[in-house]
Amino acid sequence: MADKAELREQMIDAFGGADYPINSPMDLVPALPNGPSTKFESGDFSMTAMELNTKLGGGDFPYEDVDAFVDDVLAQLEAQNEI
Repeated sequence: MADKAELREQMIDAFGGADYPINSPMDLVPALPNGPSTKFESGDFSMTAMELNTKLGGGDFPYEDVDAFVDDVLAQLEAQNEI
């Protein structure tokens, strides 16, 4: 089972350097340490940023800050029983 707090911390670290507000997932790519291959892992959960993008329903762009974005990502993953 994935630790949601651990994933949140990893995502905030990875997405925090983006230039907010962000208007699309492409706005996040320059901030990612390994680009789309940046991996988020906790317990039995492992997904790259590119895989995340395909799993999410497009999001509620624009996002004003990293917390709002990461909270939405985690809520969508939870709703899809990914975490």
